[in-house]
Amino acid sequence: MSSNVHGLKLSALLAICQAIDKAINLESALDRVLKILSEQLSMQRATVTLYDPETGQLSINASYGLTAEEKQRGVYRLDEGVTGRIFQTGEPYYVPDINKEPLFLDKTGSRGVARGHISFVGVPIVLHGDPIGVLNVDRLFEDEIEFEEDIDFLKVVATLIGQFISLNEKIMAREAALKRENTSLKYQISKKSKGPYIVGQSSAMVEVQRQMEKVSPTRATVLLLGESGVGKTLIARIIHELSERQGCPFIKVNCASIPGNLLESELFGHEKGAFTGATNTRPGRFEEADTGTILLDEIGELPMALQAKLLRVLQDKELERLGSNRTRTIDVRILAATNRDLGDLVEHGKFRLDLYYRLNVFPVRVPPLRERKEDITGLLNHFLQKMADDYGRHIHLTSTALDALIRYDWPGNVREMQNLIERLVIMSDMDRISLEFLKSYLSPGQSPVVQEAIHMSEDTPRHTSLKEFERNEVMSALERSGWVQYKAAEALGLSARQMGYRVKKYGLESMIAEGRARLRRMKEAQM
Repeated sequence: MSSNVHGLKLSALLAICQAIDKAINLESALDRVLKILSEQLSMQRATVTLYDPETGQLSINASYGLTAEEKQRGVYRLDEGVTGRIFQTGEPYYVPDINKEPLFLDKTGSRGVARGHISFVGVPIVLHGDPIGVLNVDRLFEDEIEFEEDIDFLKVVATLIGQFISLNEKIMAREAALKRENTSLKYQISKKSKGPYIVGQSSAMVEVQRQMEKVSPTRATVLLLGESGVGKTLIARIIHELSERQGCPFIKVNCASIPGNLLESELFGHEKGAFTGATNTRPGRFEEADTGTILLDEIGELPMALQAKLLRVLQDKELERLGSNRTRTIDVRILAATNRDLGDLVEHGKFRLDLYYRLNVFPVRVPPLRERKEDITGLLNHFLQKMADDYGRHIHLTSTALDALIRYDWPGNVREMQNLIERLVIMSDMDRISLEFLKSYLSPGQSPVVQEAIHMSEDTPRHTSLKEFERNEVMSALERSGWVQYKAAEALGLSARQMGYRVKKYGLESMIAEGRARLRRMKEAQM
């Protein structure tokens, strides 16, 4: 190797190390590395092709000297061409003349206009002993430069690239962990500041909260599944508030409440004169939601004719208003909700399969209230407190009334409970709601479960008083919260002052001290 070429390669390595050291973004760093190879060492059409675990294929991640279209065409099976061979064998490969090498596919099409003698060198990018990609370049050095020298040099570059990819993965993982931690903190702050939050400590709702906190920081489309009234709109609002789009528009559209002939205009907007009555130009709800989030409620009711247009928005982030040929680009995160079985609608030809797959990226099932009876008391307390704040009235349930509500199957779910408590506050002249007063509002003739609950409440001897029930609830919350009062208060939807009152009321101070001591002994035993 001539001293001139040796100096060039050392200079290039130094520049590559500096480019990697200063970079945070993987693709931009790789682009800089390939630019250095091209400009300082005449290694043309350099590419970094990485393995994509989602597709199971190799695709060009960074390039220099290729157009965007040529780069996009650079996708290879693991057993395809020179690139596939290098990846599978983990060994470098040298092509003296690309025109005489059958394995050389030129899938990018970038060498179709190339003239003269072109050789090609590729080396594997290895991490922890396993290939993760391939570094390829066209070799244009003079013939007196042995190709082995280029291979040795590119191996060093590939090693640097592999280490940077490893570092980048660690940074991305750390960022994801910080985002999840930040999301959890934002959710706790929202609860304390009376922002939107889930009321419920059942295992089913804890899982919903876990999924919600996991998906909120991402850009993923979320499909909320569950019966009417379970709180899908609330969860969509929380996902928006916990995302990076917080502070941007949150738009709700109920696809079932708008006639089909008006829904297209509602979603996508229209130009003046687009149809009879269109006296003004009007942007649609998607445009209103630009930079923010849109919730498409009752998505199962969306007419087939509009499903294709929605699919385009999901795929391309583009739309046209009615009566306009101008394509508008939007940046909107789409959340969808339904109480119907979309898979069944697909089977019956009432919902597009491709749209279903696009919406079903991250499904979250919200269970009905009858499947999480342990949340009923906490929800009742929450709505009683909310009505006290809204109406200035504090009402209480007798033990028989509470028992009936716990036994009730709540066909209208949480929404039914909220509406019921509000009606009781408005209609009752007393501060205590008895079972007799509650009967007419539960409509026993429409539900055998209600009849059984009322019968049991009236005729069965009481084993647990309301006072005992509340004491047990407070005890359970304290135990779940590690005997920390403020955490138990949050779980029950109470203030710290209200929790302190109940602890004294039920004489739980010694129980808390014993619980903390027991936990301390358990920790010491584990050390």
